[in-house]
Amino acid sequence: MTKKKSCVSYTKWGYVFLLPFFLVYTIFNLIPLVQTFYYSFFENYRSGLTTIGPNFVGFSNFVNIVSKFNLLKFAGNTFIMWVIGFIPQIIISLLLAAWFTDLNLKLKGQRFFKTVIYLPNLIMASAFSMLFFTIFADGGPVNEILMGVGILDTPFRFFSSVGGTRGLVGLMNFLMWFGNTTILLMAGMMGIDPSLFEAAEVDGAKPMQIFRFITMPLLKPILVYVVITSLIGGIQMFDVPQILTAGDGSPNGSTKTLIMFLNEHLFSKNYGMAGALSVILFIITAILSICVYYALTKQND
Repeated sequence: MTKKKSCVSYTKWGYVFLLPFFLVYTIFNLIPLVQTFYYSFFENYRSGLTTIGPNFVGFSNFVNIVSKFNLLKFAGNTFIMWVIGFIPQIIISLLLAAWFTDLNLKLKGQRFFKTVIYLPNLIMASAFSMLFFTIFADGGPVNEILMGVGILDTPFRFFSSVGGTRGLVGLMNFLMWFGNTTILLMAGMMGIDPSLFEAAEVDGAKPMQIFRFITMPLLKPILVYVVITSLIGGIQMFDVPQILTAGDGSPNGSTKTLIMFLNEHLFSKNYGMAGALSVILFIITAILSICVYYALTKQND
């Protein structure tokens, strides 16, 4: 009799190495997510030293959020500040990624510049906010420079202006994340076959035509990922406006985001309302992500 050769199955080891991830995800992500959905249908808050609930109230929390609170205003604030930061972010990142990956330019010191543009992503949002709060204060360096060159006669109160405060939040988000976006887009561009660019150049295509008709279509998968993750991060915007405005969303609530509104309910121990708002944010994020995905991946006729 011939002995059968022993065959080592590596499949089970793959599941063994995946098991820690699924355990951590289930304990710290999946279970809290399910509990959030569950408690959103209950009345559960603290009044003084007395805890009310949990009492099942159905969809009352959702109705109260939509009817009693200016949810659309906070959603509009969030969207405006995200757009202010994202539009220059994607434009500058595309330009930098195209320059750094263009072999014809032969740019020197690329590693240095790549490190410099990524450094703001490593700075904590709290430190970044305090830095901007100092720089753009009424008596800060920016106002002193503007008055010194004769552009302003009196200090411009950035934090008392709706446009000024929103602009600073958008500027900080741009500076903090454009380096990360540039690295992602560079990775996508470096994965494009160089022979396509060479063939286009032989056919007489100009750099803008190559970028429009070759780079952008082939970069679409990475671009979809960047837009969706940035959108999710924009909806979850909290730390920068929270610290910059001391948590009150000044002036006149124009910089209060959806997560800042959620934090107020968590701080007041109103877990039912906070859970309902979290579910609403989850649904909004899912719908917008699906819309962006299909809008960017739609094939032209």
